[in-house]
Amino acid sequence: MGAQVYVCGAGPAGGAAAFAWTLKRPDATLSGDDGRAVGTHGAGPSWTSTDGSSVVGKKLAQADAPAGDAIPWLLVSAVSTTGAGVFSGVTYIQRVATSGGKAPASGCGAESVNVETRVPYAADYYFYRGGKP
Repeated sequence: MGAQVYVCGAGPAGGAAAFAWTLKRPDATLSGDDGRAVGTHGAGPSWTSTDGSSVVGKKLAQADAPAGDAIPWLLVSAVSTTGAGVFSGVTYIQRVATSGGKAPASGCGAESVNVETRVPYAADYYFYRGGKP
């Protein structure tokens, strides 16, 4: 469980300023099957275990989630790992079964540039070693 953190920003759009929420980072706690915290998920994207190991990834593919208010399902390739723990040797990460987390549809305008908002989400993450999932 955690939040997708978005920031409101302005950008050119046909000569007029357009405003939109842009993903800044995820901020989530990874929980094991027993519900205990086993790590964190943050910018990069990155995942860090309580054993000190970590993995940084790069998005390879995404698919729309079945639920309309949920962030996409992802396939991520590991670009680096550190430490000798659970994330050592991870080659791919999948994010599936998402709920929530999509950027707000409104509330980003000239008066809210650089404002951050947190949108709660949940997902299942699968970490693979070796071949593609």
